[in-house]
Amino acid sequence: MRLFGSKALFIIITVLFLAACSAPFEEVIGETNEAVEQEFNEEPDKVNNDNEDIDYRLPFGVEIEEETPNNILLKNGSRTYILFYNQHEDSGSRVVYESTLKQQAEWDANETFEKDGEFGYLLVKTLEEGVYQIVTGVGGVKLTTESKNLKSDAVTMMSIANSVNIK
Repeated sequence: MRLFGSKALFIIITVLFLAACSAPFEEVIGETNEAVEQEFNEEPDKVNNDNEDIDYRLPFGVEIEEETPNNILLKNGSRTYILFYNQHEDSGSRVVYESTLKQQAEWDANETFEKDGEFGYLLVKTLEEGVYQIVTGVGGVKLTTESKNLKSDAVTMMSIANSVNIK
């Protein structure tokens, strides 16, 4: 019986320790927002992909899986990103952002950025514990995914969105 009590105490202490170590959502969102805004403000790297409507840059490891009008399905390992673009909207447009806002009754994070006439944004919705719907965009371009890696995926997505040039 004493052995069972020691194991139970160890499990309780471990759970409390892990709960104390995990950062609160507000802190994670704050760090993610800062990193995404920094990426938005960066000068995009040279483009390495194009189609008839846009030029864009894909980071190492991200590949095109499928392409349809106005959508490009991207893969990075098991992660899938959807790149949507409206070639009739420039980088300062809010049309795609405003229509995306209406897709959820409420977003857990709704951050916007502006620089030199460009408009960027980060939207996050918690789907389940530790899994998020992430949307980043610049003007008429947005990327969407579901992920457990909020900060790293949001930064990767903003890097891609920020690189898109409408032809």
